[in-house]
Amino acid sequence: MTEHDGDGAADVSTGNGTDPRETTADVAIPELVIISGMSGAGRSTAAKCLEDLGWFVVDNLPPALIPTMVELGARSQGNVARIAVVVDVRGRRFFDNLRESLADLDAKQVTRRIVFLESSDDALVRRFESVRRPHPLQGDGRIVDGIAAERDLLRELRGDADLVIDTSGLNVHELRAKMDAQFAGDEKPELRATVMSFGFKYGLPVDADLVVDMRFLPNPHWVPELRPFTGLNEEVSNYVFNQPGAKEFLDRYTELLQLIAAGYRREGKRYVTVAVGCTGGKHRSVATSEKLAARLSAAGVETVVVHRDLGRE
Repeated sequence: MTEHDGDGAADVSTGNGTDPRETTADVAIPELVIISGMSGAGRSTAAKCLEDLGWFVVDNLPPALIPTMVELGARSQGNVARIAVVVDVRGRRFFDNLRESLADLDAKQVTRRIVFLESSDDALVRRFESVRRPHPLQGDGRIVDGIAAERDLLRELRGDADLVIDTSGLNVHELRAKMDAQFAGDEKPELRATVMSFGFKYGLPVDADLVVDMRFLPNPHWVPELRPFTGLNEEVSNYVFNQPGAKEFLDRYTELLQLIAAGYRREGKRYVTVAVGCTGGKHRSVATSEKLAARLSAAGVETVVVHRDLGRE
């Protein structure tokens, strides 16, 4: 997939305005996936999976606006190369426009696929009852009435689908695996990690998946010449990791994280936050977070370091 060709780019940048000859052929037309299907069949999970794979996802976009969304993506200088649009029954008043939009996309030679999420009536009823929410089309009737109305509404779209996934017997992880198999290509989706230092006296991070307590090491706060500095300082970091057990802990915990990361990938988890704490979030946790993030990055994990409470004192 390419961006503007060289001649087109020169015309736009050096002329007095947009070249009137410019057409959609001059820009990179995004790949498009339309996600639809039965309410409760897993549309949100499928959309989230594509988002984790780097797709630009738009939820509940009226079908009449799909060509406009593709055109905007085409003019994004290649920043939006893949678009996924969730079309569901909440937009039923727009379904009459869907076929016209699909014809428009075909005329523009847009590569598009329709993914339809299906499920049995029994499975859908159980899912709606488990969350104690009504079906969006049941009105004053029963859940099964809403399901029947939705099946009738979506019958033609299901027939046009390029991929139909029956989620009746699938859990979230299994659905993600099916989506990965279809859209991840040869590359396996990577795990992304956030390593966050924090101070226990300010409370645990609410988004932490794993918590590490570094208070088993001596606190540099009580070393007068180190107290003004932070764990980003080389002298503080050296002090922390020259303590008995510090380097061994780092080695062992890195190995443990690699084991956990492999399991997260198998279970379809794409993001993990490792919270590293000490008393105030200034010395030990900061130094350890930096070292741990470097180890993860070296192991091929895309890693971001955040020092939540640094400078808070």
